[in-house]
Amino acid sequence: MNNKESNNPPTASELSILQLLWSNGPLAVKDVHLALNHNKPVVYTTVLKTMQVMMERGMLDRTSEGRRHIYRAVIAQTATQDKLLDTFLDKTFGGSAKKLVMRALGQHTPDATELEELRLYIDSLENKKSPKK
Repeated sequence: MNNKESNNPPTASELSILQLLWSNGPLAVKDVHLALNHNKPVVYTTVLKTMQVMMERGMLDRTSEGRRHIYRAVIAQTATQDKLLDTFLDKTFGGSAKKLVMRALGQHTPDATELEELRLYIDSLENKKSPKK
């Protein structure tokens, strides 16, 4: 992860662009614009400028294919999500993962499959902490 970026997490609009690139791979500005514009109106030049700034900040890289510039994410999805989650957890829930999970479960009723997956995950965490015999 680039030092410039590590001190400044992505903005909401930058995160939208990163999510497109993480899920679809390298894209031209036109393709990113079309995808973003599908959800809510956004000006092409705004998308272009945002992606140029993201490149300067070390989040994206660019190659040229004729007149088209193809951008790809150079920061890892998992590392970015972890950093954003840590910041959110600290600022919103005082660093308490329990408070975050309890709030999330209070806002969203998990179905039986999700509950079973949560149980299995909790069991795996407990097994990691228990001493080996």
